[in-house]
Parts: sequence; structure tokens; C-alpha cells
Amino acid sequence: MKRWLKLVAGAAAITLATAGCAGSSGTDTGAAASTAQSDGTLTVWLMTGSVPDATSAALHKEFEDAHPGVKVKYEVQQWNGIQQKLTTALAGDDAPDVIEVGNTQTPFFAASGVLTDLTASVGDFNGPQWLAGLKASGQYDGKTFGVPFYAANREVIYRKDMFEQAGIAAPPTSRAEWIDAIGKLKAKFGSDPDFQPLYLPGQYWYALLSFIWDDGGDVATANGTSFKASLDSPGSKAGIEFYKQLVDVSGTKAPKDNDESNPAQAGIYGGGKAAMFIGAPYEVATAAKTDPSITAKTGAFPIPGKTAGSTAPVFLGGSNLVIPINSKDQALAKDYLKLMSSAKYQTELAKAGYVPGTSTDVSALGSDPLASVMAKASKNGRAVPASPKWGEVESGQNPLKDMLTAYLTGKKTLDQATSDANAQLDKLIG
Repeated sequence: MKRWLKLVAGAAAITLATAGCAGSSGTDTGAAASTAQSDGTLTVWLMTGSVPDATSAALHKEFEDAHPGVKVKYEVQQWNGIQQKLTTALAGDDAPDVIEVGNTQTPFFAASGVLTDLTASVGDFNGPQWLAGLKASGQYDGKTFGVPFYAANREVIYRKDMFEQAGIAAPPTSRAEWIDAIGKLKAKFGSDPDFQPLYLPGQYWYALLSFIWDDGGDVATANGTSFKASLDSPGSKAGIEFYKQLVDVSGTKAPKDNDESNPAQAGIYGGGKAAMFIGAPYEVATAAKTDPSITAKTGAFPIPGKTAGSTAPVFLGGSNLVIPINSKDQALAKDYLKLMSSAKYQTELAKAGYVPGTSTDVSALGSDPLASVMAKASKNGRAVPASPKWGEVESGQNPLKDMLTAYLTGKKTLDQATSDANAQLDKLIG
């Protein structure tokens, strides 16, 4: 516990964001399970918006019926301030029994030695059906500490009416077709000085990941529990170059020195002057606040791959379920995870619009034209490097953002920008 508190005190402030959650893992804690006695209560912390009320009520009734005398103390937590709350809870002897954590945070807590090693129980949690990208986010140093809960990922959201008017018969299925579609949109609507065929902010590094991975590159490569930045690899550079090609060809008016949330890209799309943006299905509802009619005009397709008919890998943002080492009843907590990870309740999450973490059955998403595309793309999902310090990359002076701005504005060559970003990443996660 003391070692973990020192790690927390020395770490930069780590913020959890639903758009970019990923995992953290840790040391061998399997033999150190808490010896505290259960009081017949299973305390569960899930985050706001994770599980519909009706689903949680049904799950908890089923769990209590199967465990006579046990009561589930269900507490919904807010993302804002959760890092400090978890810090306090996990350091004490009265930790919750089951906690939802962002999948990019799992390695931090695992490396800190405050999570139960679940490796031997993976089979009980529908392990063979786990979404590959989320599975990786719950692992650390060869062990499993987080059970995939749910995920969401990005896709290309577009105006069906604009595509039709521009003579684009079908959504692009390759990078070349995507560039061609941008050209047709510019030819049709380019006389409007405010029009942009693709809205693409300069610091949208979540989207950049798709192109880097599609070209065979990566942000960093693992060597045990340490990492070496690899943004200067041929594949990574090729992905960054394609990002610049999209920015240049589309003539996007998005800022090169800010990301997709500043300004909110959904609001730009809702303004009616953008034909496409890379985003998540829920952003369409935000756009509809500006123009309610835009929902019916909107379609989606997976981010195209460089090979015809392929889709680019996507970053899976979501959550894992973990059991604190100080849980008073490890067995009950594992039974809870077993029920939550079952096909029955993963299907309920899919009905709520999430990509289920422990089930390959995404048929419940099929009736939603945007969510079904997201589910299809999720099968080619990936996670960010499982470094305990990855949170410092996202919450601090993000080297990937600085790299993109420097390269897109011409302040640095590609070689200079990637070399500098590598050096900064190595300081953070190396």
C-alpha cells in the first residue's frame, strides 16, 4: 500500500475520459487477497451512464437471488474526480468489491499492486469471447487484472444526402475511394466557401492511431513492462503522412493546433457545412441539437483501410471491471463478474448502444445503422500501450498532439516531428 501511495503521489494528475479510456495492470497480487471477513454486502462501483437502470436492477436481483443473504450495495460514480476517489478507496481496508475503471487506467492500478490477479479465472468470465482490443487493455506483465466491460470506437459519419448529390454511389471501402469521394464533394459543393468535405482537427490523435496501425506502425513497442516509442518507424510515418494528406486534400477548416473537442466537432457537423467527420455514434445526437433533421440524413462507414475492401484498426475506448486486492469477499466479487460478463447481460449492454466487451455477439446493435458500423469496426480494435504512465500522456502535454501540429503547420519536418515526439514519449512511458 505504501509503495502504491508513493506512485500516486509522484504521478501527474490523471484524468479519465470516456472518449479515450484504456488499461492498466500490475504485479502478482493473486496470493495477497484480503483476509477481511465479508459482512454479506457486495459493494459495486460502476460509472455514470454505464448500465441502464433496468439492466442493473435485473442483474442485482438475479445475483442476490442466487446468493441468499447477500445484498448488492450499488453506487454510481461520476467520472469527474474519480481518480482521487479511487486513490483513497484502494489504499484503505474498506475498498469496494467490484470497480469499473477506464481501460487506459487499468495498467496503472495493476502495476501499483492494488488489483486482484484474475488470470486463473478468465475462463469463468467468458474469456474465449473477449474483444481482442479490450483484452489487451486489461493485461499487465503477462497477467490479467481487468475483465472487458464495454467499448466504443470511431467511424466515419457522413451526410447521405450530400453523397447522393455528389454522385457517390456507395461509402468508400479503401483510402483511394475515400480521397475520390472527397474530390467529388468538393466539386459539387466547393463553391460555398464554408463547405468542407471532411472536418479533421489537427490534433485528433485518436483518429491518427487508425492510420498508423493500418500502415503497420505503432506508438510504442513493449519490452516486458517497459516501452520504446516508435513513431519514427516506417509504418508510423506512413500513417502520419496519410493523415496530412487527408487534411490537405479536404481543405478542412478545423484548427491544426487543437483537437476534436475544441471546438466540438459534432457542433460543426450539425451546422450543415461538413459532409463527414470521424467520430462516435453518440455525437450525432449532439449534432441534432443544432439541426434535428440531421439524424435522418446521417450514415456511417468504417474508417477505410489502405487495402481495398479493408477497414483500418480503431482505438477501443471503454472500461474494464476489476476486483481490488482488499475486497472483503473475492469469491462473491468473481461471481458478480461472471454474471456481468455473461452473454445475457452483455447483450443488454449492446441494446444500450455499447460494443460488449466479453461477447462477440453484436446482433443487438444491428438495428441501429450507426452502432452496427461501430460494432463491425470494433473487431479490428486496438488499445494504446499498456503503460502504467499512459494517463500522463493523455492528461499532460500530449506528444502526439504536439507532433501533429508541428508537422501539419510546417514548423517541423516529419523526421523532426516524430523524433521529438519519440523523445517525449520515452520520458513519459519508457
